[in-house]
Amino acid sequence: MYRLCFVCLGNICRSPTAEGIMVTLVEEAGLASKIRVDSAGTSAWHVGEPADQRSRDCAERRGVRLPSISRQFVVEDFERFHYVLAMDRDNRVDLRALASDPVAEDRIHLLRSFDTASKHEPDVPDPYYAGDAGFDRVFDICAAACRGLLDHVVERHGLGA
Repeated sequence: MYRLCFVCLGNICRSPTAEGIMVTLVEEAGLASKIRVDSAGTSAWHVGEPADQRSRDCAERRGVRLPSISRQFVVEDFERFHYVLAMDRDNRVDLRALASDPVAEDRIHLLRSFDTASKHEPDVPDPYYAGDAGFDRVFDICAAACRGLLDHVVERHGLGA
């Protein structure tokens, strides 16, 4: 079982969007028994809250559910997850500060590093103040990166059919 955790600042916009997209992709690929997906935030600002309504509306229009409830990423999560996927470089810095050893630090990746079309744009932008178009853009970015991530996990860990 491989475990993936998507991480943004508050765990109400970007990371739940990526989580919902990845859950959908994993289920469509028939890999739900081999890959588990979660999300978290580097801050505790929104702990216990559902994903932002604008994120949920955008995802629902595209056939993806975002049922997660915000939680804060904790140091023990490095033991639970094989891949810790930061939405941007600031989140990566915060995650690296929590990493207690090189193994934990090696689990941290920028989500967009798995999208070959985004080599010059490493961050998933925060859509919170960007209106509906910002949420649509984040969904598209996360969808492309999650497809690349799924391909990587399947190939790297021999999960193919």
